[in-house]
Formats: sequence, structure tokens, C-alpha cells
Amino acid sequence: MTDLQIAKEVGLQPISAISEKFGIPADEIEMYGKYKAKLPLKAIDKGKAKKSHLILVSAISPTPAGEGKTTMSIGLSEGLNLLKKKTTVVLREPSLGPVFGIKGGATGGGYSQVLPMEDINLHFTGDFAAIEKAHNLLAAIIDNNIQSKTNSLLLDPRTIGWKRVMDMNDRSLRHVIVGLGGTTSGVPRETGFDITAASEIMAILCLAENLSDLKERLGNIFIGYTFDKKPIYAKDLKAEGAMAALLKDAIKPNLVQTIEGNPAIIHGGPFANIAQGTNTVIATLMGMSHSEYTVTEAGFGFDLGAEKFFDIKCQSAGLKPKAVVLTTTIRALKYHGGADLKALTEPDVEALKKGLPNLEKHLENIAKFQVVPVISINKFTSDTDEEIQVIKDLAASKGIRVAVADVWAKGGEGALDLAQKVIDVVESDTSNFKPLYDWNSSVKDKIATIATEIYGAEYVDYTARAKANLRKIADLGLEHLPVCIAKTQKSLSDNPALLGRPKDFIITVREIEIAVGAGFLIPITGDIMRMPGLPAHPASENIDINDDGEITGLF
Repeated sequence: MTDLQIAKEVGLQPISAISEKFGIPADEIEMYGKYKAKLPLKAIDKGKAKKSHLILVSAISPTPAGEGKTTMSIGLSEGLNLLKKKTTVVLREPSLGPVFGIKGGATGGGYSQVLPMEDINLHFTGDFAAIEKAHNLLAAIIDNNIQSKTNSLLLDPRTIGWKRVMDMNDRSLRHVIVGLGGTTSGVPRETGFDITAASEIMAILCLAENLSDLKERLGNIFIGYTFDKKPIYAKDLKAEGAMAALLKDAIKPNLVQTIEGNPAIIHGGPFANIAQGTNTVIATLMGMSHSEYTVTEAGFGFDLGAEKFFDIKCQSAGLKPKAVVLTTTIRALKYHGGADLKALTEPDVEALKKGLPNLEKHLENIAKFQVVPVISINKFTSDTDEEIQVIKDLAASKGIRVAVADVWAKGGEGALDLAQKVIDVVESDTSNFKPLYDWNSSVKDKIATIATEIYGAEYVDYTARAKANLRKIADLGLEHLPVCIAKTQKSLSDNPALLGRPKDFIITVREIEIAVGAGFLIPITGDIMRMPGLPAHPASENIDINDDGEITGLF
């Protein structure tokens, strides 16, 4: 059966029952229909959260289809619950761009799903729409201030980097000109659209710890300069209050359920190759406040989402993960070993062995943070026993725990071995999380540390534009901010064609963007797409709805 067919066979419990199971009385949640709810921020208890065991699910460098971190996260949480460990899985929200594009939804798969999957993958509780509106409100205020004769800050339009956003893959909007039509229609200037997941407001929402923190971060968004070189922030435009008002509900985490009837929190969804790639701090703390174990994920491979999870989110919120589950697939290792993308389901032990250095590098990177890993082999029907044994042998040679997880086909039952090994790591108390770098180091040192130690680069080169950005960062007094490097997910390097474990390569920083509101700097490497396009045959072609309101074709 398809994921959607499996989801439709499940008899969902009322969300009030899930809330009670989670530990929050039903009369304290805000219902969004029968099966979705918003959780109150007052239910976060940081004292209790410190006692919860936080488990991060990451992955090796993925194939274009991804390696199933969400499915693994859900399956692991189900397995832990079966072993009588009260566990909540905390995930990101899906973006409509991938849903209607190539990758599909982000609610897991098979018998490891969060439900109701149609609602979650479509409009859900409106968080993305609220973020989009808040972002575009600021864009409108900026253009209005440029046009104004009585309330002008004398913004130099050439210095404004704030674009507009929408939650859809639409390549035709990447570069646009606004303000055409004469003097009453604004001041003409070049701008464009990003997808909503790439908005700085999404990153801000995911790092804010409460409403006042959110409002302060919104006010700190850097807009550009006046004609006399004075920096302008959103608070100078008096925009933060109205923006925060639009986000008053979006800041509250969303409660849903897994196929096996356990609580799941889904909140926020920033890109991992342009932002921090993890769910909100609020959602993570909410899960930890009411669970013995809290399972969360970080986007793409460990070199992207997990590094940012550790160095930005964990440092910002004071989180200390107890273990890392490294999602590994036979197909991805064969891909990194040189096998053709169309032949990944065919047995190929030699290609698999050639791809092992990618897995080894990610294991080395986890060790740099002093957190204990567990290799989780996400089982596909095409995997052979011989191929699986190759990974087991590697793990044995390095003294690392490994488990085959058949979570797509079996749900929690397929993750029992993995769950037990995670419990073993936690109870051994051998993880001692330590971030990779000190925020107070120089910007160049922070970038170099990540590029050389995590990516494996020889050194970092800077374009003239990036060097000018470094001077601007220093002039603005922002050198203390952490760095959120924008890089391809397809390779450990900044070149998507370099698979496996590339060596002796140079990372080139093209420019460095300033995201003061989010609280980090964004060094841009390679060609990063913030407004994707649809493929020749998008997933939307298969999605339909009948007269009874039943949706088909979602995956």
C-alpha cells in the first residue's frame, strides 16, 4: 500500500486523548478540528526538560530522494514507547514546495507516520501562512517607507536585501522588478521571491523561546542602509509589533499523533542548507517537558542540519543531546561509491564498500561533539544480507553500535533493537556534548573550523564580495554571531558532483548574509537555491480530491 492508503486505514484518536496522554489537560489545548491542536506555551517546564533525554536523528550524505530521517525518527519514538519509555517525537513542518514538487511530504512513511498526513502536508494549522504574511508585511512596509515623503528613513533601495516569500516552488519569481506603473505605484527596484521555508522569520520562529524573544528578534532584522550609510533594522520601521501579532498562534507548537497513537509535535520548518534545519526550540522544550525521551531530527546529512543543530540551536537554548542516531541506507552508500542513481536497488557490494568513507566521515564528525552515535540501517526491500553485513562489520571494527531498522514496514516493532541500543547509550552516560567552536571566535575562524573539521576542506577562500561583507559585519559589531553555512546537501564539499568523501578541496565563500534577527551569519558557498522550481512532471500531477473530500496521490 502507499503511505496515504496506510494512513487512511488508521483509526485516529481524538487529539484531546493524545493531549491527556502527553500530559496536558484537554481543556488547555486549542483544537484545530478533531485531530490537531496547539499547545500552550505555559506548558513548557525547563526544569523538567533538563531531565529528558534528547536524541538527535541525522543521516549520511543523502541521495536526491533523502534517506528517511523522518521515518526513522517516528519509528524510533514508537520503539521507545513499546519499551515503556515515555517518548515524544518532535519534527519540522512540511513545505508545500516539496509536497507538490519532487520530494513529496514530510510525515514519514509506511507504518512510521504522523497523522493526519493530508492535513499536515497541506495547510496544517496555518503556521507557514502566518510566517509568509509577517515576512511580506515587512516587505510592504519597506517599500512604503521608500515611497513615503513624510515618514521616510531615507533607505537606499540598492542596499535592501529583504525579498518576498511564498510557500511554493515557482522559479519565475526568483528575480522580479517591483514598483512599476508610475510615481503612485512605488519606486522601481530589483528584488525577488524566496520559498517561505528560507525566510529569516522562519529561522527566528524556530529559535525564539517566547513571544517577547520573538518580537525582539523580529525587530533586529537587518534591512539595509540609509543614503548616509546608517544601518536600518525592522525596529526602526516599527514593524516588529505587527509582525509578532501575525505570529501569535504560529509560535505555539502543534500536537498530532503517530500511527501507533503516541504524541508527536510538529513545529517550524527552516531549510537546512540555508538556515538551521531543525524544528523550533519551543517544540523541543515542550516535548522534553513531558517526556522521558525526546526524539528530534535535523535536515539533510550530519554536515548540515546536525552541525547547525549542535552549534546554533543547542548553544542558543542550552540543550545537551544524549545520542545521535545516524540514518544510513545501502542505496546512499552505493550512490557515494559510484553506482548509477537508477541502479541503486541492484545488489552491488563493491560500490557499497567504496561508499563507506562517507559514513566514516560522518561518524568522525559526531565524535567531534563528544556525543555517542548509533548507526541505524534504514532497511529497504532491495537490501541484501551481504550488503547489510558490510555495514555491521565496519561498525564492529570501530566499536560503534548498529541496528537494522525496518520501520517503514513494521513501525515501532521494526525499531526495537535500535531503541534498545539508544537506551543503552543513554544509560551508559558516556555522551558529554561539546560544541565545535566558541561563538566569540572570529568569523573566519568559525567558518574555517566547520569547513576543515566537518566538511574536510583543505582551506577556505573568500571572494572580494565576501571580504567586503566581513568588513561590514565588523563595522556593525556582529562578529560574535555563530555561522550558519549555506552549502549543498549532496556533497561534503560545496560541489554537488564530489560524492563519497572528497579530499583536498577548497570551500569558496561567495558572500556572507546577515541574519541578526535569527542570530547568525550566513556564509554562502556554491549555488544555493532559495526558490526551487517544479520538475517536468511534478508530484502535483498525481494529487486529486473526490466529491467526498478524500485526497489521493499524496506521498
